Amino acid sequence: MEIGIDSFASVNNPNHLPEHEANVQSLNDLLERIVCSEESGLDVFGIGEHHRKEFLDSAPSVILAAAAAKTNKIRLSSAVTVLSAADPVRVFQDFSTLDIISNGRAEIIAGRGSFSEAFPLFGFDINDYDEIFAEKLNLLLKIRDNNTITWSGKFRSKLVNQNIYPRPVQKKLPVWLGVGGTPQSFARAGQLGLPLMIAIIGGETRRFRLFVDLYRETYLASGHNPDNMKIGIHCLGYIAKSKEEAIKDFYPGYQQVFNKIGKERGWPQVTRDRFEKQIGPQGALIVGEPDEAIEKITNHSESLGGISRLTFQMNVAAISHKKLLNSIDLIGCKIKPLLK
Repeated sequence: MEIGIDSFASVNNPNHLPEHEANVQSLNDLLERIVCSEESGLDVFGIGEHHRKEFLDSAPSVILAAAAAKTNKIRLSSAVTVLSAADPVRVFQDFSTLDIISNGRAEIIAGRGSFSEAFPLFGFDINDYDEIFAEKLNLLLKIRDNNTITWSGKFRSKLVNQNIYPRPVQKKLPVWLGVGGTPQSFARAGQLGLPLMIAIIGGETRRFRLFVDLYRETYLASGHNPDNMKIGIHCLGYIAKSKEEAIKDFYPGYQQVFNKIGKERGWPQVTRDRFEKQIGPQGALIVGEPDEAIEKITNHSESLGGISRLTFQMNVAAISHKKLLNSIDLIGCKIKPLLK
């Protein structure tokens, strides 16, 4: 099982610096955490994509390219690329360039995103949500698999015998499909033979088992090589030396962030009771000390019939840079070796 970290490049400004100074500090800290992840032996680091003031990840390939220049081994991925609001040609070019800079370490996790602000920002209609994504994913995969493209669709101008460069170092640039909770998304990943990355931000991991089984069945029925099948999960989590310390560090920021998002989406308010269930044996969150986290990750994997990758999303909780570095070190040095 591969273990990694995902980040939304949150702005953490405990010293109330001017905005530009806080942004510079936050991105420099993020790059340091990516270097730390490699030094701690982790496999992958992913950068999300949002278009909101509290996140600095509107151009994830740029952040990943900066990280590529500072690292040598760790895989560098989007988490996710909001493909519906992007041009697949530019997405491929950006990540192909990243692949060259990193000498073959780039990956794309393509998804529709969990926020909707990208649609009006780039001039798309949210009512075309699924149709846009299906069309653009189709084009991205055609570009990945062919140097010369002839293609036409509804939401982008047609391409006639167009050569798209640069080409990546890797023979086939990895494209995962990032999914939430709809069976259609899991089936689509299986039909296309793509690795699957499931965003699990709450509830119980085992509720996704039927969808994962659907993915496996569709993947095999579509004639794809089972050796290439991969299932990953993206989980909120944070590791400290003790469970008490982990909860103390993580819960206040987690409560604040999810109550804010909850107001936008009509979710119930976060309470300590609900949080305790989320970090319990069946809950999705991985918050605690290393041994407990290993047991939780093993349970997650067993609940889904086996997984290939798990990535921690830690910085939604406004935890200090120093504590995040310590947590990454614990994940890399204490958790990953035992899981492996």
